[in-house]
Amino acid sequence: MKLEVSQHSLPLSKPFSITGHTFTHLNTVWVTLEEEGFVGRGEGTGSYYLGEDPTTISRQIEEVRSEIEAGITLEQVQSLLPRGGARNAVDCALWDLACKQQSQSIWQLLEIEPHELVTVATIGVATAEDMAAQASAWAQYPALKIKLDNDSPLDKVGAIRQARPDASLVIDVNQGWSMAELVTYAPAMAALGVEMIEQPLARGGDDELRGYDSPVPLGADESCLGLADLEQACEKYDVINIKLDKCGGLSEALAIVDRARELGKKLMVGNMTGSSLSMAPSSVIGQWCDFVDIDGPLLLERDIEHGLEYRAGGLVGLPTPELWG
Repeated sequence: MKLEVSQHSLPLSKPFSITGHTFTHLNTVWVTLEEEGFVGRGEGTGSYYLGEDPTTISRQIEEVRSEIEAGITLEQVQSLLPRGGARNAVDCALWDLACKQQSQSIWQLLEIEPHELVTVATIGVATAEDMAAQASAWAQYPALKIKLDNDSPLDKVGAIRQARPDASLVIDVNQGWSMAELVTYAPAMAALGVEMIEQPLARGGDDELRGYDSPVPLGADESCLGLADLEQACEKYDVINIKLDKCGGLSEALAIVDRARELGKKLMVGNMTGSSLSMAPSSVIGQWCDFVDIDGPLLLERDIEHGLEYRAGGLVGLPTPELWG
């Protein structure tokens, strides 16, 4: 098996802000695996809040190059690399390679009858006026995901609701609130029709959620990085956000889906901003999700070749074999 690792920096259409961070580029790693003339690809962006970047991701992969090129199975890569962007890129490339080698789509391999997904469009942190304008600009998208911090969140969501009375809303705080702020804001968010509050408290600082009866369902993102975090997260959250860059690829993401559904939890598929090469395997997980966030390419100045088709109504076309799977 031949391994190629390359780093890519794709500009965003405009700066994108969340709690404590502003992004101007998608900085990512592509893995290409070739075996007997068949080629599989995967993308890994990693999690910035865990210190991952293209350099660390590439280094992790290069450290196990000999094992990968000797020939590696999907099962073996789970123990070869830790969860995160590096394993995600290799794992997804192996899935794509398997599809090509077996002349089957990912849907055939997994015995899934796929349906097109409806993704949210994401609104970055800005002034209330600017966020309302972003909401209006996404008029063709029926669902919005709103990034918030602790600066006037009710004013911002209120302005968005006024601009888009038709939209379904979820908010993502990215660990930006205290428990007192959550208790204060949640009832008003419910009154504004917010359907889910994602990661209000800090990872490792959310034990206060045990026993809290939130008027809005709560979602775990940073508090559930992978399968090892799932059981404790389910004690505190109603929705589990699965991101392939967190858990380390499609293989573990599928295992999270199975266990979270056994535990009666709702599911969300999310992204760390990525090209369509990241969103394609994420769309597999989206088949089981109540909330779908695979709008990463919409934030880019330009997506990659053979990218997913994003249409009016928030519909996302299924990936073609030329892209992935």
